[in-house]
Amino acid sequence: MAKGATFAALRHRNYRIWAFAGFVSVIGTWMQVLGVNWYVLKETGSATSMGFAVLLQAAPTLLLSVWGGVLADRLPARPLLITAQVAHAALAAGLAAVALTGVGGLPVIFAISLCTGAVSAIEGPVMGRWASTLVDRETLGNALALGSLTNSAGRILGMSLGAVVVAAVGPALLFGINAASFAAVVVALFAVRPASLQDQPEAVPDGGSSHRGGARAGFAYLRRQPVLLLALALSFVLGSLGRNYQVTMAAMSDGPLAAGASGYGFLSTVFAVGTVVGALVAARRRTLGYRTLVAAGLLASGLQIIAGLAPGTWSFAAVILPIAAAAVVIDTTVGTRAQLDTDAAMRGRVLAALAVTGSVSAAVGAPLLGWLAEHAGPRQTLVLAGSVAAIATTAAAVALDRQRGRRLPGRVAQVLVAPPLRRPVRQVARTAARIVRPAGAFGGVRSTPRPVPASRGRSIRLARECPVCAPSPATSRPAQPPRDVRHAAGCASLC
Repeated sequence: MAKGATFAALRHRNYRIWAFAGFVSVIGTWMQVLGVNWYVLKETGSATSMGFAVLLQAAPTLLLSVWGGVLADRLPARPLLITAQVAHAALAAGLAAVALTGVGGLPVIFAISLCTGAVSAIEGPVMGRWASTLVDRETLGNALALGSLTNSAGRILGMSLGAVVVAAVGPALLFGINAASFAAVVVALFAVRPASLQDQPEAVPDGGSSHRGGARAGFAYLRRQPVLLLALALSFVLGSLGRNYQVTMAAMSDGPLAAGASGYGFLSTVFAVGTVVGALVAARRRTLGYRTLVAAGLLASGLQIIAGLAPGTWSFAAVILPIAAAAVVIDTTVGTRAQLDTDAAMRGRVLAALAVTGSVSAAVGAPLLGWLAEHAGPRQTLVLAGSVAAIATTAAAVALDRQRGRRLPGRVAQVLVAPPLRRPVRQVARTAARIVRPAGAFGGVRSTPRPVPASRGRSIRLARECPVCAPSPATSRPAQPPRDVRHAAGCASLC
C-alpha cells in the first residue's frame, strides 16, 4: 500500500469538511447519551428505566429506516439532512429545557428520546448515501473505515468529557452542547461543493421501475441479491452473538473475573480502544471484500471462545481488544459491499436494511446473551456463542463461494499447489506422456490404422513414394511440392 493510503479519503476536500463536522457531532451525540442515562437514573434510581430510554431511541430504526431508505433514493440528500440536523438541534434544546426547569419530567424525556430515534432512523440511510458521494469508488472503503474511526474517537472523547461536565454542572449543559454541535453539520452541508460530488445518480421519477412500490421494491431487489443477503445474515449472527459485549463484559466483571464496576469501566475503555485499532486496520486495507469479512468473522469467533476461558481481567482485556477491532472491520466491510455491490437507485434502501439488521441483532442478542449468562454462566455463554458464530461464518464462507461462481475445494487445491509447484508438475506429466507414447503414434494420437476412403488412397500413396511429396524427417510433415511441370510428371509416372 502506498504511503498515506490509510487516510486516502482525506485527499478529497468534501470529505475533509464532512469528517470534521461529523467528529464534532459525534462528540455531542455521546454527551447527550450519557446525559439522558444519568438524568433518568438520577430521577428513578432504576437501571431498567434507563434501558427503556435507550430502547425508545433504538426502536424507531426497526420501523422507519426502510422509509428513510426510500426517501434517500427519491429525494436530494442535502435538504433532507439539513432538516434532520435542525430537528436534532431542537430536540436537544428541549432536553436542556427539561433538565433546567424540570417541566414535564420523565414523560417528556421519554417522548423526546422517541422522536430523536425517529429522526435518526430516517436520517441514517440518507446520510450513508450522501457520504458515498464525497469520495470516488476506489476510496469508498477507506472513507467508511475513517468514518468508523471518527465515531470511535468521538465516542471516547464525548463520554470522557461528558462524565466531567455532568459531574460538575449537571446534564443540561451536555444537551446544550449537543444542540450546538449540529450547526457544524449544517455548515458542512453548505460548504461541500456539489460539482465535486462523485457517483451521484440522477433521481428517477416515481413512475420509474426502480422506485415503483417504494419499500416493497427494496425488499424485492434484496431477494434477488443472494450474496448481499448472505453478508447481511452473517452480520446479524456476528452482531447478535459476538458483538453485544456490553452484556458479556458486565457479566464477566461481576462474576468470574470479580473485577466489579471499576473492572467493567476498564474493559469498556479497552473495547473502545480496540474499535479505533480496527478502524485503522480497515483503513489500511486496499480493498474490503468478502474474504476479509469471513477472515474477520472467524478471528472474532475464535477469540470469543478464548475470552470465555481467560483466567483474569488483564488476559480478558487482551482478547477483547482484537475482538473489538475485528467487529469494526466486519461492520466496515459489510457497509462497503452494501454500497459498492448494489444499484445506485436502490442504495438507500439497502443501507436501511443494513441499519435494521444491526438494530435487530442488538435487540435479539443482548437479552439472549444475558439470559444465557444468568442460567449457564458467563464463560459458557462466550464459548457457546463463539462456537455458533464460527460455524455460521464457515457456512457463510462456503455459501458465498458458491454464489460467486467458485468452488471451495478447487480453490483450496490451488492454494496448496502453488504456481512454483504446478509448473514442474506439468513438465513431468508432459515428459511422462512422451516416454510412454506408443511407437508410431503421431501427435499423441493412437497408431491404430483407420479405414482410409478410396478417394484418398492415391494421394496418400503419392505422398509416400514421391521424393518431393514425401514427409520431411525433421518435421514429419509433407513438404510443400513445387508446382512445376517436372514434379507433376514425376507424380504421374508413379500412378
